[in-house]
Amino acid sequence: MEHKTLLLTDCEIKVVPDSGVFSGYASTFNNVDSYGDTILPGAYKDTLRKNGMPKMFLLHRSYELPVGKWLDAGEDSKGLYVKGELTPNMSVANDVKAAMIHETLDGLSIGYALKKGDYTPSDKVEGGRIIKCVSLLFEISPVTYPADKHARVDVVALKSEIDALETIRDFERFLRDAGGLSKGMTEALVSRAKIVFGQGEPEPAVVDVKAAQAIINRIISL
Repeated sequence: MEHKTLLLTDCEIKVVPDSGVFSGYASTFNNVDSYGDTILPGAYKDTLRKNGMPKMFLLHRSYELPVGKWLDAGEDSKGLYVKGELTPNMSVANDVKAAMIHETLDGLSIGYALKKGDYTPSDKVEGGRIIKCVSLLFEISPVTYPADKHARVDVVALKSEIDALETIRDFERFLRDAGGLSKGMTEALVSRAKIVFGQGEPEPAVVDVKAAQAIINRIISL
């Protein structure tokens, strides 16, 4: 099994302090990572479809209890976007949550396996690979040391997240993180919202005062 660590500035990790829920990118596409590898879009689709959600351990300690579970994982144009929840009332999970909020636990790392035919040698980086398929994604772990020493956790409370929304993509991600909606439901909701908001407020109804008073008088007389 191989490990690949991603800095949390690339992960775009967001932690909701009161819930133990966090989300972000466990892997990104089309860039040369610190291992010399480039992962192509579509690399995780088969393993997620065939094997379901990976496990969540701390520091790849698969011999210990998981510290939480991954609620959702799927690819978008940037990479593998995941949403997880730390196990409530578990001492180690509470420590992980505290460390994320304090910005001292600042990395994500995937544990995965490749088979022959899953990759080709890179012609740009010596020893690097072009990975088109990940045969098995075992687990995704919060880790102490990210691939970049400048990595940090982006801890965002809900109000701060709302204040920071500037684009449609920001809005979609917020709905996924805070609302627990799937990517498909989020895109459908945003699409519908653009139609509804684009119509503006309806014109106020014109009330026939005499007719309204006649109706009121009729009701009173009953």
